[in-house]
Amino acid sequence: MFVYILSSPDPTCGITPEVCYIRNQMAGHRIAHATLKGPSVVKEIVIASVLGLAAGSLWKMHHWNEQRKVRSFYDLLEKGEISIVAEE
Repeated sequence: MFVYILSSPDPTCGITPEVCYIRNQMAGHRIAHATLKGPSVVKEIVIASVLGLAAGSLWKMHHWNEQRKVRSFYDLLEKGEISIVAEE
């Protein structure tokens, strides 16, 4: 609903200043604003699971690599290809 009040026209609005003011006031409730929402529990659980699996996989690969190095060392020691000499 628009109320037209006769007075001098406003060049920016194309209508009278009072009508521009009333039109702007009435349109204020129709403007969509971004609303802040709380954290998404499901999204946080998925992100934490993915990060946990990635970190766990890297840690496990590191340990597998260290275990391989130790196993190869003891295999070479057992075959006699290397020896350990204690410092005196």
